[in-house]
Amino acid sequence: MWLLPLTFLLTFSIVCGVYWLVVVRPEAASRQTVERRLRTSAPRETRESERDPIVREAPSLTSIALLGALFARAGDVPLRIQQLLNSADMSISVGRFVLGSLLAALFVYVVVGIAAGVQGFGLAAAVIAGSLPTIYARRRRTLRFRLFEEQFPEAIDLIARAMRAGHGLSVGLGMVADELPQPVGREFRLLYDWQNFGMSLPQALNQFAERVPVLDARFFVTAVLTQRESGGNLAEVLDNLARVIRERFRVKRQIRVLSAHGRITGTVLSAMPPALALYFFIARPDYIQELATDPTGVKMVIGACVMQVLGMLIIRRLVEIEY
Repeated sequence: MWLLPLTFLLTFSIVCGVYWLVVVRPEAASRQTVERRLRTSAPRETRESERDPIVREAPSLTSIALLGALFARAGDVPLRIQQLLNSADMSISVGRFVLGSLLAALFVYVVVGIAAGVQGFGLAAAVIAGSLPTIYARRRRTLRFRLFEEQFPEAIDLIARAMRAGHGLSVGLGMVADELPQPVGREFRLLYDWQNFGMSLPQALNQFAERVPVLDARFFVTAVLTQRESGGNLAEVLDNLARVIRERFRVKRQIRVLSAHGRITGTVLSAMPPALALYFFIARPDYIQELATDPTGVKMVIGACVMQVLGMLIIRRLVEIEY
């Protein structure tokens, strides 16, 4: 009985040590080097050609050379991960996120598949463990955008009131960035900084719509750009837009209330098979061992996983009502 806890502790220590040695230590050393240079550098006169450029290079996705080489060959996948982390407001690099997911999958596979001797179940558990950081980031992004939708009408009203008081659109954006909480304040702060530091307003608004993939934000960008081309009273347009967004949000809440029973049922049905598998793995491991070692059992597990995923997708499609 003491072999399994010892294996667990040893594997956990190895994974944590590798993570600290490969990810945490290089990034901390790089950050300390930059801070030391900033502290020790004395101010000096620079010529025009020696000044810092206005346009900076894009931040590195990772400080690990091997991961950087792999990301260079992965196409736009690292950029999509970076967009996911930015949308979820997670201050973590892409390299640390990817390496953490891989180490979590390896740790679960070693504990479940090798130490416990259940290869098939260990592989499935490793895939689930490696997907947990992505699931967490997507869930955090969804909650953040949901809060953004709640705060967005108030931001539009504030911009409209500022314009009726005689201020420009950029001043209204700055007021929203200063007075409203997260996440609306942060996103409008970026929008204000983009157009304040030289980016044209249409380009900054398009960047805002790409960073916040919410339908209401696209309505706002379309309304502002249309008004700039055709003219009109932008304050009145924003007032009407805020009213439409509030009505749309009210309908959305009603739909969520009406579909709550289906969503709860789908959650229970989706969580029941993994919960039963975990229970039998703890209470009767010989049952799971039989499924993992017998060829027919392996086929049954694969078929059950495929049908489980298909069922989850069908239930999700049924309970998500377009509005």
